[in-house]
Amino acid sequence: MSEHGIVRYGNSDICYTVIRSARRKKTIEITVDGAEGVLVAAPLAASSDDIRNVVLRRAGWILAKANWDAPAAQPKHFISGETLPYLGREVRMDVFHEDVPGVRIRFTHWAFDVRVPSDLDGEERREAIRSAFKRWYRRRAMDAVRKAAARWQAQLGVCPARIAVRDQRQRWGSCAPDGTLRFNWRIAMAEPLLLDYVVVHELTHLLHRNHSRDFWAEVERVMPEYRIRRQRLKEIGPRLSV
Repeated sequence: MSEHGIVRYGNSDICYTVIRSARRKKTIEITVDGAEGVLVAAPLAASSDDIRNVVLRRAGWILAKANWDAPAAQPKHFISGETLPYLGREVRMDVFHEDVPGVRIRFTHWAFDVRVPSDLDGEERREAIRSAFKRWYRRRAMDAVRKAAARWQAQLGVCPARIAVRDQRQRWGSCAPDGTLRFNWRIAMAEPLLLDYVVVHELTHLLHRNHSRDFWAEVERVMPEYRIRRQRLKEIGPRLSV
C-alpha cells in the first residue's frame, strides 16, 4: 500500500510517496528515484507524523540528492530582469539609466528599482551597482539582526554588548570576547528562519564560547529544529552573493 505526503523545507516543497510493508519492522528508509521521486519505505505501524519527521530530518540530503537546489550564484550583469535574493525570495531588478549622481536602489512591491548614472559603463558600472547593493543589504541586515536578537536574547538570558554587520567572507557570524556580535551582511538574503538560526547561534556563544555539547544543547533548547536550519544554510550559502 502507498500514500503521499509533502513537507516544506525553506522555499522548497518535498513531495514523497510512502510505501508500507509488513516485512519492514522498525526502520524508515528514504530513496530518491529519478523517475518516481522521493520514496519512503516504512513499517505498517509507522505513524504519518513519524514518517514526516524523518523526511524533515533528511530534507537537506533529499534536496542535494535530487539536485533540486539552484546552482551557485552566477556573476550578475545588473540589467533589468535579473534577480537577487532577499529574505529567501528572488527579487527582480528594474534598472534605469538616468542623470543621477550615484546608484540609487529602492525596494518596492518586491522589486528592486535601480537608478544608475548614464555616464557609467562596463565594469565601472557593474562595480558601482554591486557596491550600492552591498550597502543596501548591510542596512537591511542590521535592522533584521537587531530585531531577531531582541526576540531571542530574553529566551537565552543574554544581552550582547554590541551588534555589528560586516563583510565576513568565511563566517555568518562571530562573537568577540567583549560580547560584540558581528554578522555577515549576506544573511539578509536568506529566509528569516535561517537568519534567526545565525542570531541564536551567536547569542548562545555569550553563554558558551566554544561548540561544546552544552553549547548545542542550549541552541536546541530554544530552537529544537536548528539542525534543519543549519543544513539549509550550508546548502544555499554559496548562492547568497551579489
